[in-house]
Amino acid sequence: MSTGPGADSAPAPNSHDDAIRSAALHEPGPATSPEPGAKGGTFSSLRIRNYRLFATGQVVSNTGTWMQRIAQDWLVLSLTGSSAAVGITTALQFLPMLFLGLYGGVIADRCPKRRLLVLTQAAMGLTGLALALLTLSGHVQVWHVYLTAFVLGLVTVVDNPARQAFVVEMVGPADLRNAVSLNSANFQSARLVGPAVAGVLITAVGSGWAFLLNGLSFVAPVAGLLLMRTAELHRVDRAPRGKGQLREGLRYVAGRPDLVWPIVLVGFIGTFGFNFPIWLTAFVNDVYHAGAGTYGLLNTLMAGGSLVGALLAARRGSSRLRLLVGAALLFGLLEITAALAPSFWVFAALLVPIGMFGLTINVTANSSIQLGTDPAMRGRVMSLFMMVFMGGTPLGAPLVGWVTDVYGARVGFLAGGAVATLAAVGVGLVLARVGGLRLKVDLRRGHTHVAFVPRQPARPEELAATA
Repeated sequence: MSTGPGADSAPAPNSHDDAIRSAALHEPGPATSPEPGAKGGTFSSLRIRNYRLFATGQVVSNTGTWMQRIAQDWLVLSLTGSSAAVGITTALQFLPMLFLGLYGGVIADRCPKRRLLVLTQAAMGLTGLALALLTLSGHVQVWHVYLTAFVLGLVTVVDNPARQAFVVEMVGPADLRNAVSLNSANFQSARLVGPAVAGVLITAVGSGWAFLLNGLSFVAPVAGLLLMRTAELHRVDRAPRGKGQLREGLRYVAGRPDLVWPIVLVGFIGTFGFNFPIWLTAFVNDVYHAGAGTYGLLNTLMAGGSLVGALLAARRGSSRLRLLVGAALLFGLLEITAALAPSFWVFAALLVPIGMFGLTINVTANSSIQLGTDPAMRGRVMSLFMMVFMGGTPLGAPLVGWVTDVYGARVGFLAGGAVATLAAVGVGLVLARVGGLRLKVDLRRGHTHVAFVPRQPARPEELAATA
């Protein structure tokens, strides 16, 4: 990993191609070399006090966030009866990330991240309380939900890159990969509890109480951030104020194919393959004719698979690009299979591995990109990652919602899976070519049947023939 702002200014010949080849073959390379302590155990990052405070606060607020997501989707569906309206809500929440995400990364690189997170987490809590007040008072209308989702998206523009880049300040580079995985496990653990609680609350007392509990849950992360020992944070130089920092970040990524192509892959999958609020509400409402409790159950099953994926990722010592591509391919194929599932329980069971491989995509891309990025650029690079992964939703969600409304839940889900599958195949071939790899198929017993291996150098007579 680079150690200074100018560390990448004079790379060795083919150094980034070597990084791709190393990542694919699981050999130590510039972007994926194992860090000290990378195999210190599944929960090694929790030995650090500041990270424990952060993780504790996040699991509380994440539980509230998942409650609000389920209640918000169901409220919009109840008010409008339209899957497209659910898609519009999702789109509005992620629209600011699409247009302003890179500016959020510039702010994260310039400002003290702990102080920034205190402000953003408090603001996110206030959006939950505002929606609770409107719902509990009986005055809520669908445009209120749209507005709240948009404001939450504006706050997320700064919160996401700051939170992503703050992890290394708490744990250091040695435990970064483990901490990224545990953050995902934390999020998915909350996803197990949040939808179940939301389903009970919606059925018993209505969506407003889920919004209220979400707003109050942000007290926990704000308290955790304020209780941290700042002397124990790892020092990371902040980018000075100056012109052209956004363009500088884009040029940095553009010169790194080991960063560009994983970002492209998660962009396709985030835009077209992660529209689960649309698909699951449509399956519950139109295919299985069930209620909010079933919607919560399906989200809980997917969260269970995601949690398994996060814990498995926490045990890995490195992030391989071939793992990212393979997980993306299986993710897309499983979505296609689920879209064609003949019964409810087959569909529900398939959500578990879909959640597991979806989480593997996120963690592998996140950790490999963070570890391969210059610390002074990390906020901008992670903002680009999040902008592509989440910011594509405003483009994909309304389209996917329209397809789902017009052609049905099965066609909508199948289309998303098909796009994810094609993206995985395309990016995998590009990474192999850029990294100087070729696909080797060996059907002999005791040999690896399918693997990427370095291309054989051309023979002298071949070089002469092409000269």
